Amino acid sequence: MAKIITAKEAAALIPDNARVAFGGFLGYGCPEEVLKAVRSSFEETGHPKDMTLLKGVSVGDKGERGINRLAVDGLLKCVICSHFGLEPDIARMAAENKIFSYMIPLGTITDWLRIVASRKPGLITKAGLRTFVDPRIEGSKGNELTKEKGGDIVSLIEVDGEECLFYKAAPLDVCVIRGTYADEDGNISMKREAIHGEQMEIAAATHNSGGTVIVQVEKIVTKGSIDPRDVKIHGFMVDYVVVAAPENHPQTFTSDVYMPELTGDIRIPFDEIEKMPLSERKICGRRAALELKKDTLVNLGIGMPDAIAAVAAEEGVSSKFTLSIESGVLGGVPLGGLALGGSINPEAFYKMADILNIYDGGGLNMAVLGLAEMDEKGNLNVSKFNGKVVGPGGFINISQSTPFVIFTGTFTAGKSDIRVENGKLNIVKDGNVMKFKKQVEQITFSGEMAIKNEQKVMIVTERAVFLWTTEGLMLTEYAPGVDVEKDIIAKMEFRPLISSDLKEMDEAIFRDEPMGEEWFCGIND
Repeated sequence: MAKIITAKEAAALIPDNARVAFGGFLGYGCPEEVLKAVRSSFEETGHPKDMTLLKGVSVGDKGERGINRLAVDGLLKCVICSHFGLEPDIARMAAENKIFSYMIPLGTITDWLRIVASRKPGLITKAGLRTFVDPRIEGSKGNELTKEKGGDIVSLIEVDGEECLFYKAAPLDVCVIRGTYADEDGNISMKREAIHGEQMEIAAATHNSGGTVIVQVEKIVTKGSIDPRDVKIHGFMVDYVVVAAPENHPQTFTSDVYMPELTGDIRIPFDEIEKMPLSERKICGRRAALELKKDTLVNLGIGMPDAIAAVAAEEGVSSKFTLSIESGVLGGVPLGGLALGGSINPEAFYKMADILNIYDGGGLNMAVLGLAEMDEKGNLNVSKFNGKVVGPGGFINISQSTPFVIFTGTFTAGKSDIRVENGKLNIVKDGNVMKFKKQVEQITFSGEMAIKNEQKVMIVTERAVFLWTTEGLMLTEYAPGVDVEKDIIAKMEFRPLISSDLKEMDEAIFRDEPMGEEWFCGIND
């Protein structure tokens, strides 16, 4: 039977030099009460110190809340994760070489947790070949300290004549995860959680390592009162339960109130969802949405891609296909920004490890991901900028095995003034940072592997559409009102191929009124 303790007592259970796993996904599932206590304990006693932190993606709000609380000199020694874009102080410590840093694809982390739980020697995977994860390139090492003094976390092996990556298993000492309710036997429900994440995998890996499993909940309920179908982690794996104050246990960092439309408790009409103004974001969302096909499974990445969900809802075509997120939520209208991971009116909740396995196995029909940098070799970078690593998140798992991938974003970066007027694009002031480069700073997606895997790769921006081909990057469409040489080619570090069938993007994309369902041919066929 799990013991109920305070957050302060939970922090005291973490020894120095421990390998500790924390759960959470962006603004969801954050064990904030315990994180605050760990920070306070270190400031008051100097313990726990020299922690090796394992987590999936960023857990926080770009401010004080979340994993960022652990960004104190001496508390952390090493961070192993897929992303810390919402944890600016952790990212700064890594950039300043104050901690060791390993950046690993999200699906590799969740698979690795299962390997640890099953006490197998290690994980064999193809996810990340020919990207910065590959030991022939950077070996997942996120800063100079790790490259110079850190051990190797991944190695290249051959299985049946095919290249694979191998990650050795290692035990976990402690984990801190979160649920909604715990009964008196320690059984954990996630009834009011917007995602179900990797909590089960973390708990199993820690328990089977002989470690300590700590779960933060909002309430203790009587024994047997949780529907067994709602028990996501059984009490035999739970050592301690911490009951959090409401302010330290929000459903999401984007709202102070419970949103039942994110858990399936209620459904709301799609017309209650705020419509997106006509901008570069909506243009990209519309053009990418035209590629959607009926009865397909689609993943949307963070940033510009989430505009597709809003466009599909506005056009009334959301029910024609299934949108999914690497958090494990399927269906409905996925949210964006800090709320990414949750969905309005979801249809199903998978565990994060399960959906990422489906992605790795090619289960997606299409993915729409963010465009940060692309080079003339078809490589994309979304994980490192100006020497600072933020990590790939689930990008590598999603992009590497999906037959049709769209990368979407603005054509340039930096402050700009781009207007949509009378069905045309008017570039009053362009961004001063080129995104199409001779060579990207870090390889998060390999153009070479895309050709080998026979993937269809499309790049959608507000002014141009490209295809990645065996001959190189080819311009296929341009926005009405745009000068191809001046506004596109002159703003690239290399000259693309020009399609013999080069055409204007459909003018309806640049009109304020809805396009109409008839434009979405693939959905209606």
